Amino acid sequence: MAIIYHPNKKIFTLHTAHTTYQMQVDPLGYLLHLYYGDKTNSPMDYVLTYADRGFSGNPYAAGMDRTYSLDALPQEYPSIGTGDYRNIALNIKNEKGVESADLLFKSYEIRSGKYQLQGLPAVWADKEEAQTLEIVLADENAQVEVHLLYGVLEENDVITRSVQIKNTGTGQITIEKAAAACLDFVQGDFDVLRFYGKHAMERNLERTSLGHGTIAFGSRRGTSSHQYNPAVILAEKGTTETAGICYGMLFVYSGNFSCEAEKDQFNQTRLLLGLNEELFSYPLAEGETFTVPEVILSYSADGLSALSQQYHNCIRNHVCRSKYVHMQRPVLINSWEAAYFDFTGDTIVDLAKEAASLGIDMVVMDDGWFGKRNDDNSSLGDWQVNEKKLGGSLAELITRVHNQGVKFGIWIEPEMVNEDSDLYRAHPDWAIQIPGKKPVRSRNQLLLDFSRKEVRDCVFDQICAVLDQGKIDYVKWDMNRSMADVYAGNLSYDYVLGVYNFMERLCSRYPDLLLEGCSGGGGRFDAGMLYYSPQIWCSDNTDAINRTRIQYGTSFFYPVSVMGAHVSAVPNHQTGRVTSFHTRGVTAMAGTFGYELNPALLSDEEKQQIREQIKTYKKYETLINEGTYWRLSDPFMDEIAAWMTVSEEQDHALVSAVRLRVEANQAAVYVRLRGLKPDAVYLEEQSSRQYSGAALMHAGIPLPPFTREYEAYQFVFTELKEAGVLYEKV
Repeated sequence: MAIIYHPNKKIFTLHTAHTTYQMQVDPLGYLLHLYYGDKTNSPMDYVLTYADRGFSGNPYAAGMDRTYSLDALPQEYPSIGTGDYRNIALNIKNEKGVESADLLFKSYEIRSGKYQLQGLPAVWADKEEAQTLEIVLADENAQVEVHLLYGVLEENDVITRSVQIKNTGTGQITIEKAAAACLDFVQGDFDVLRFYGKHAMERNLERTSLGHGTIAFGSRRGTSSHQYNPAVILAEKGTTETAGICYGMLFVYSGNFSCEAEKDQFNQTRLLLGLNEELFSYPLAEGETFTVPEVILSYSADGLSALSQQYHNCIRNHVCRSKYVHMQRPVLINSWEAAYFDFTGDTIVDLAKEAASLGIDMVVMDDGWFGKRNDDNSSLGDWQVNEKKLGGSLAELITRVHNQGVKFGIWIEPEMVNEDSDLYRAHPDWAIQIPGKKPVRSRNQLLLDFSRKEVRDCVFDQICAVLDQGKIDYVKWDMNRSMADVYAGNLSYDYVLGVYNFMERLCSRYPDLLLEGCSGGGGRFDAGMLYYSPQIWCSDNTDAINRTRIQYGTSFFYPVSVMGAHVSAVPNHQTGRVTSFHTRGVTAMAGTFGYELNPALLSDEEKQQIREQIKTYKKYETLINEGTYWRLSDPFMDEIAAWMTVSEEQDHALVSAVRLRVEANQAAVYVRLRGLKPDAVYLEEQSSRQYSGAALMHAGIPLPPFTREYEAYQFVFTELKEAGVLYEKV
């Protein structure tokens, strides 16, 4: 059993393959957190200590006992108004404006299978793969129930948490703050690892020592954002890729979020992740229930790589639902950097001809195919094909592309509207704006109010009318601005649920469609989106050197198989940098492989390189996407970026490395491998040299001397099983 309740001590124990999570209902009815870490069968209530803490209040139920204070005890779901002055998980306000929620244990239920969340993405599992614990806390005075949901995926070393808040009274209450999960630690000296960035440079790793006070970050942009990813790692000091204790939290949500890591006066640590309380004030009428999106928890005692691998497995096997998750996906070429808005139907067909000759599987027609869209100032919201521009119907164009032997994909941005559009002229009130105030523009576009069903339905019908015109194999869903003009406290949450509703309908109607998420690249790169789309365009920045850092940060939570990564033209359109075709290919192979360029402008030699790259990628695609991923360097600190994937049987490995800087008379650079069998013998494909697994992991392999800047290398290792037996005898 993954979930056990000990009635004598009122302790709940959640076991995974290698971890234990424990909490206890104490004699006053409060739910206290006891332990999360290495697997143990011991009751951990002995970790609780009691003392008279100056200026730390005592609940009235504690009587004259000054040693009992929620300001000093680890809690499972801390709320406002209990004498706990640390950051809280829940704040509820009643009709009179009183903010208080004193939550006491009411009941619990253990059941087979994983709980589901209505209208929200969440980890899924077969009934035999998971168990659910539901604990009900209640405040009879505030007339509210809080249902804490725990999903335990035992073999995956994952515990999920969500919260449902129910108004059990007769008046309205308002949720002012709601986290999905809280972790309290009575001891420990931690670093906070967060992933910050900006448009075209997302998910840079920043590791900060947690001193006294709070480290807080999040998004108030209406999306999870380019600026911060809804993920955090709490790592003990000294934790490395392969050793040390670390905890992860990943929010399965695509909107505003907040993360708070706090070290208190008693050197205890609290970590919270959930909805951002700014621009949020959600009313609940009598009998209504509000659901806080889910957080995925995981723990590793073996360093950051093991933690990442647990998240990779969870996302591949229990978040993504698309039929394409474990399939080989088409290598695509996108028209954006090839033509931008300046194209016709003939341009797309010519691109398809070139693609077919190079071994590329699919052509994607990006922005500019609808309305009167020849720049980014008009026509969003008017999802009718511009047949004059395409020289015929979309159905005819699709047929022409398919006749070249390649698949066809298309770009959409359904959440947006331009003021210069028929939709806006007919329904200006459908754009998000504060009454009486002119809206904030971004990229000369406004945001449609997807919290409203009639708005979603109108756009959905338009998109379906397009997709029904022929066999469209792929859709790139873009979202190119942040939310402003938040006119109500429920808007940001209801908007995201509206987007999920739209995507669920789209996936249900077109189950064979390969959907790729995008928001100016990586502005909505989160587990919530991956529930609907098995891949997301990792960043609008296709520069190979910048991408090593972007993909490095992304890999801490997200598997290679969900990262859109393409080879683009040089000088790079974002940075102006020039790198070799080989280097661009090696970097893009750490993702869902494709191209962003115009093949007609390439030399015969470059075209041949594309053919060879595609052959290489397809040869190793399953290993890249399904194998165990290891980071071998830190591209922010080291002179190389290096990574590898190893097959489940540990008999095949692909190692990639990119030089980030060079200098005269440079010292040799060695790359130490990971995840191999120490006693096995491996053959390196290019050199035909043989190495023991132990040698590769402890001494590493030297990179060849460089001949020019930004060189890249790939090494393929295959276990020689017969040679291994001979090696042991020798």
